[in-house]
Amino acid sequence: MATPVEGDDAGGLRRRVRELLDRVGDGVAPIVQVDDPGLRTVAQRYEGQLDEKDLSALIELMRRTMHAAPGVGLAAPQIGLPVQLAVIEDSAAVSEEIAATRERYPQEFLVVANPTYTPSSLRTADFPEGCLSVTGYHAVVRRHADVTLRFTDLGGTSRLAEFSGWAARIVQHETDHLNGVLYVDKAEPGTLTEIVDTPPVSSQ
Repeated sequence: MATPVEGDDAGGLRRRVRELLDRVGDGVAPIVQVDDPGLRTVAQRYEGQLDEKDLSALIELMRRTMHAAPGVGLAAPQIGLPVQLAVIEDSAAVSEEIAATRERYPQEFLVVANPTYTPSSLRTADFPEGCLSVTGYHAVVRRHADVTLRFTDLGGTSRLAEFSGWAARIVQHETDHLNGVLYVDKAEPGTLTEIVDTPPVSSQ
């Protein structure tokens, strides 16, 4: 069960972010794997703990790391930072058939803080899903096909956005990460499969 962060104040977060930025430079951050306890922790809300320079550098690092993996989403806990920040972006470089079946269309780069989602329809979809923190495996996960996402933008403004299809899956996956939940927790029984060749889905 996920547990709340304790004792990681703004100063502690700033220190950890700066240490990570100094360590990786212009490279990418290491992505923690399923056995890391940080992935089972409810991340602390982002409430402006970072100055503009550090926040901008962190977001750019997360974007580089997501692209290099490659993936279509990345949450801060996946690079060892227990704060509710996530990035998503999907070029949807798939065949027309897959795009139509999975409702997978390009999603522009988006940064979300403190996201929560609610279903906006009764539709659900069952598709294989992967994760950058559970490398080598995928499993079928039933997700809401349409969701309303409430989040804070980097300017501190509360926003609502509607997502459908694969983009809805991505935002649910990343929001779950920020609450200490992994996709394997929601996988359909018996569907966890080792990836032998090129995975048929994008990981998050």
